[in-house]
Amino acid sequence: MKVQRNFMSVSFAALSQNEAFARIAVASFISQLDITMDELEEIKTVVSEAVTNAIIHGYDENPEGVVHISVRIDEGAVELVVEDNGKGIEDVEQAMQPLYTTKPELERSGMGFTIMENFMDSLEVATAVGKGTTVRLTKRLSFAKALQN
Repeated sequence: MKVQRNFMSVSFAALSQNEAFARIAVASFISQLDITMDELEEIKTVVSEAVTNAIIHGYDENPEGVVHISVRIDEGAVELVVEDNGKGIEDVEQAMQPLYTTKPELERSGMGFTIMENFMDSLEVATAVGKGTTVRLTKRLSFAKALQN
């Protein structure tokens, strides 16, 4: 099997209802791969978490904000980048702690980054207060791991 290389990007208003659009767009794009249902569900969940964080925490649900997603398939790995130009994160280390949330009134679980870390092979967060946040996630897919063995 030849390992595919491909990419896509999409931008949309920071509206909660666009989280479902983001999941579907990314899932449709990566479904061209020989991906397992578990891998597909994990990536869809990660997209939901990252996009929801951008909308709720980055933009405070301001529909004037724009969320950008890019996905790259390369050598049997999926790289997902979710960006916003919102508030940024004051303390990334604290924000990545399980159960930490800045929005307890919204009954947020504070597990977004933990879920992202557990479902993906790598997670990088770049942020600047007042300028926004970029979350970069990668996952090596099982079919590609099998090709290496």
